Amino acid sequence: MAEFDDHKEDGALRTIGEVAKATGIKTHVLRYWEQQFPQLKPLKRSGGRRYYRTEDVAVVERIDRLVNKEGYTLKGAKAALRGVPDQQAAAQVPASGGGADNAAVVTRLKAIRDDLKAALAS
Repeated sequence: MAEFDDHKEDGALRTIGEVAKATGIKTHVLRYWEQQFPQLKPLKRSGGRRYYRTEDVAVVERIDRLVNKEGYTLKGAKAALRGVPDQQAAAQVPASGGGADNAAVVTRLKAIRDDLKAALAS
């Protein structure tokens, strides 16, 4: 969870600047994500000032994890947030952290690579 050092209560509304500072995500990226992810809907007051609720910050952190740490594309992250098994989104999940399954895939890929090298050498 984002660490806020603004001396507000835990459930307090946060401005886009406060969220950006706490998460390390630039404000223009947060505004873009608001357009791309229907789950991210901070409150907007007069003049367009945004106020992020605790659940909005949680969505921002989840998008950040999916896109910047797990390697999802925005389309794949959208599908993951919707909970929809999307073939392309599933293919975007990186091969790290899968244990024995990953070892089998790596072994198979190496065998394919060796076969391709042998075919090219002939």
